[in-house]
Amino acid sequence: MLKDIVAARALGGYRLHLRFEDGLEGVVDLEPHLSFHGVFEPLRDPAYFAQARVDPDLGTVAWPNGADLDPDVLYGRIAGTPILLERGVHLAH
Repeated sequence: MLKDIVAARALGGYRLHLRFEDGLEGVVDLEPHLSFHGVFEPLRDPAYFAQARVDPDLGTVAWPNGADLDPDVLYGRIAGTPILLERGVHLAH
C-alpha cells in the first residue's frame, strides 16, 4: 500500500530525513542505492542532492530536474522491511 511522503529534509551527504503520512519517519542513506546516471547524475553533487523536496502530486521526494524516488521502497528502508535488497538497485519512481 502506497504511503505518501509528507516531509523531506536533506541531512548532508546523501542522507534524507523523511516523514510519511502515517507518521513513520526516519533517515535513509541513498548513496549505496543511487546509480548517479541519467536523470540521477546531478544528484552526485551534494549541493544539488540537498535540493530534495516533496512533490505533493507524486507523494515522494523529488529534485528540480524531475528525478524522483519510489516512496514504497523508501518506506520499506525506514520501516526495516526493504522491498529491494540488492546493492545498486535503482529507486527510480
